[in-house]
Amino acid sequence: RREYPGQARFVAFDGGAIPAEANAFDLAFSACVFHHIDHAEHAAHLSELHRVLDDEGLLFIFEHNPLNPFTVRVVNQCPFDINARLIDARTLKKRVTEAGFVDASIRFRLFVQPAMTRLRCIERHLRWLPLGAQYYVVARKPGV
Repeated sequence: RREYPGQARFVAFDGGAIPAEANAFDLAFSACVFHHIDHAEHAAHLSELHRVLDDEGLLFIFEHNPLNPFTVRVVNQCPFDINARLIDARTLKKRVTEAGFVDASIRFRLFVQPAMTRLRCIERHLRWLPLGAQYYVVARKPGV
């Protein structure tokens, strides 16, 4: 808000109804949140995100990849993640689609340790490989 006054609107989501009217946002972004939500509640939260996105609005959901053994180890040792349940990318993509989003796709990321910056250039060629430490599902709300 300080850096781009009047150009963006940031609204905290407390887990219930998003305090915004329907079709209010062009973009919804979630970073490592869904593994903290009871999986039975994913549909309701995705439906709420669908409600507040404008037609053609984009949804990005980043999550930890349960197929990556290092990620699983870190999550299992993190006190903050004590009750977390990782969700695989295909399941999340299916839930996003069931919530009414279209053109859903999965991209995997973080194959190379941050200290190995010289190898980071290969990451974009590995997005299809389901072994990255994280992944994201991107989809859009269809237009009318």
